[in-house]
Amino acid sequence: MSGSDSQGGVKGALERLVGLSGVERLLISVAALVLAVLVGGALVLVSGRVATCEAAAATYFGVGFCYDPIQVYLVLFNGALGGLFALNDPAVFNPNWSLFNFGLALTLKETTLLVFTGLSVAVAFRAGLFNIGTQGQLLIGALTTGIVVFYASGVTPSGVVGGLILIPLGITVGALAGGFYGAIPGALKAYADANEVITTIMLNFIAARVAFVLVDEFFKNPDSQVVETTPIPDFGLLLPVSSFLPFGFPQGGDFSLIALVFGLVLVGVLYFVIERTSFGYDLRTSGQQPDAAEYGGVDAKRTTVTSMALSGAIGGIGGAVWVLMVVGRWQTGVPAFGFDGITVSILAGNNPLGVVPAALLFGTLKSGSLAVQFQTGVPKQLVGVLRGLIILFVAMPEFFRMIGTRVVDLSGDDDTAVAADGGTVDDDASVEGGADDE
Repeated sequence: MSGSDSQGGVKGALERLVGLSGVERLLISVAALVLAVLVGGALVLVSGRVATCEAAAATYFGVGFCYDPIQVYLVLFNGALGGLFALNDPAVFNPNWSLFNFGLALTLKETTLLVFTGLSVAVAFRAGLFNIGTQGQLLIGALTTGIVVFYASGVTPSGVVGGLILIPLGITVGALAGGFYGAIPGALKAYADANEVITTIMLNFIAARVAFVLVDEFFKNPDSQVVETTPIPDFGLLLPVSSFLPFGFPQGGDFSLIALVFGLVLVGVLYFVIERTSFGYDLRTSGQQPDAAEYGGVDAKRTTVTSMALSGAIGGIGGAVWVLMVVGRWQTGVPAFGFDGITVSILAGNNPLGVVPAALLFGTLKSGSLAVQFQTGVPKQLVGVLRGLIILFVAMPEFFRMIGTRVVDLSGDDDTAVAADGGTVDDDASVEGGADDE
């Protein structure tokens, strides 16, 4: 096969991916999930065969295995729901199951944080910018929130009134700090043509080291042996609903329903902004056809900086929620929610509405993995591989589709682009305009 034939085959495959309907994309994702489970199950069987154990956990085809793949996946998803079904008979509902359980709280905690980081990455990706720096923006937002809210708690009243002041304050300063940190690579991209992938990766390391030094030298909790800020009083935190109502998730799960609702509202707002406003149109056009967007009057430099600042602000909100909902202070060892957000965004096809189910799937896998480690004896390394297989198989079709949207022209004319007013731009820069505004 010649090189041109192979290139044509690749382009044809990408064209088919880009042209898929929503139903077809959903079916592909389901098929990929099933395939990942089958491949992971085979891997569990092989590992269970070579491992040593006192008694076989399962017998297939007359051969004993130390690990049972069916049990592993049942525990994985059942554990994430807090034991909804009986393990010995998954068709039987667990009569002792309660909606407000610890396992589901862990799942929703992970989901909530991943909604924010997934949205952060999705905004930048829709603008044609590869923001790999959400982790750094989350970290800076978390640090700012931890410091500002702690010091503000000393001059605000306690109780409900103090919470109504401190929680919005913490989220606001986290967004501002993350937005500022996100605007830095945006400005470097716009005015110095610096590759945003490189600058955001570098800024991740800078954020981690600067935060460590600042806390260690100026804001360290004097009563702690580790590098962390002083804890925020309880009235300034996003506590579980069970803290002030007779029902709700247990406090040990570090999950606040208020944070999840806020995340869902933010999803709706961002979807409206991106899909229904002029700013969103400029953002999307800059990401899909930057030359046509600039010709149509879009300020590419301003859009780049604004998009990265918005992306960073959402990442900073994620950091603020992590501080206010999970740890109650800033501390070293911030989990890699920012990097996980990249996968969530790809799973969602960079669609804000798709971020929610993608984050839920990722959160289910993360919390369910803990149940597998404790209940089945499967090594945590193997559990991580199973989780990675599911993410890889489900994300790959959307990843290649995302690439396809950048290299494939579905209009059928490689020399024609869509201008910002709906007209077309030809090679000689002449324009056939769209309908004039009334």
